[in-house]
Amino acid sequence: MTNRHDGPIDLRSDTVTRPTPSMRRAMAEAEVGDDVFREDPTVRRLEEMAAARMGKEAALFVPTGTMGNQIAVNVWTRPGQEIILEERSHIFNYEMGTMAVFSGLLPRPLRGEDGVLTAEAIGRAIRPPVYYLTQTGLVAVENTHNMAGGTILPASEAEAIGALTRGRHLPTHLDGARLFNAAVALGRVPADLARPFDSVMFCLSKGLGAPVGSILAGPAPFIEEALRVRKRLGGGMRQAGVLAACGIVALEENVQRLAEDHARARRLAEAIAAIPGLAVDLARVQTNIVVFRVTGPGITAPEVVRRWKEEGVLALALDDTQIRAVTHYDVVGPGIRRACETLGRILEKKSAGPQAGAD
Repeated sequence: MTNRHDGPIDLRSDTVTRPTPSMRRAMAEAEVGDDVFREDPTVRRLEEMAAARMGKEAALFVPTGTMGNQIAVNVWTRPGQEIILEERSHIFNYEMGTMAVFSGLLPRPLRGEDGVLTAEAIGRAIRPPVYYLTQTGLVAVENTHNMAGGTILPASEAEAIGALTRGRHLPTHLDGARLFNAAVALGRVPADLARPFDSVMFCLSKGLGAPVGSILAGPAPFIEEALRVRKRLGGGMRQAGVLAACGIVALEENVQRLAEDHARARRLAEAIAAIPGLAVDLARVQTNIVVFRVTGPGITAPEVVRRWKEEGVLALALDDTQIRAVTHYDVVGPGIRRACETLGRILEKKSAGPQAGAD
């Protein structure tokens, strides 16, 4: 068995996982109510569980991570302010400019080495209290950092950021879409990594394997306002307990097994590093994401991805030279071996010239 389901070996993202058998049972058996009236007991149980896991007063179940992030951005700020974030962050690049459209904010993107924003860099970027300057309204940090290759924000840096922003009376938001990956990799509880930040969002539908949903957590008054903003965005759901039940299973059963995804990502990265014409920075492979470069002449990342797909392996080309592969619950060890073997053949055929690759 190369993966847990028939079909291609899908390394495009950990969002492609399908519900586990226990999740499907939980969906069928979930006790439900109207969550817009806040009467769904399964949703409330998930929210209480998630708030405890994050060490926050309260939590809110939302359909997507993007919605969770944008609710936080909206609650913490007012129009005309700036938000400081890393220039490759999800909020800046992949949330459709919602910070500007919905909340009237300007981004203040900073470059962080391996995606890590430092307290020092943030401190330099915070606007002084001069009336004719756009004022900083929020600092947003991503952990793990998707486009940097799943890199982890060091806990010491998170504490330094929290101390800085508290001293400047600025709110902070943590885009912790894959925060549980960081916690497992560091051997820490997620609440330790969320503690320095005023609010945190994490996804249930990535490595944790739930089919739908994310959690936004923070102080109780913040969540009260977040509930209103969720409704404004169309995120109020009715008998949502059938979805929240999967989130409960994800938190109870799928957290520690993230270490398996990390181990498979490491094996994948080490195999890629040994293939002529490819390069990967092994120091940046810290969790379940592998970003590698095509360095050989005469072939681009999109072409490698196309040929890999023909061999039954799916991945994403980030640009002409970079490819992202993400390990997850649905791909097991034999699938990783097959992906590496086929990738090696693709590069070997290309380096041998057109005759060797002819059919």
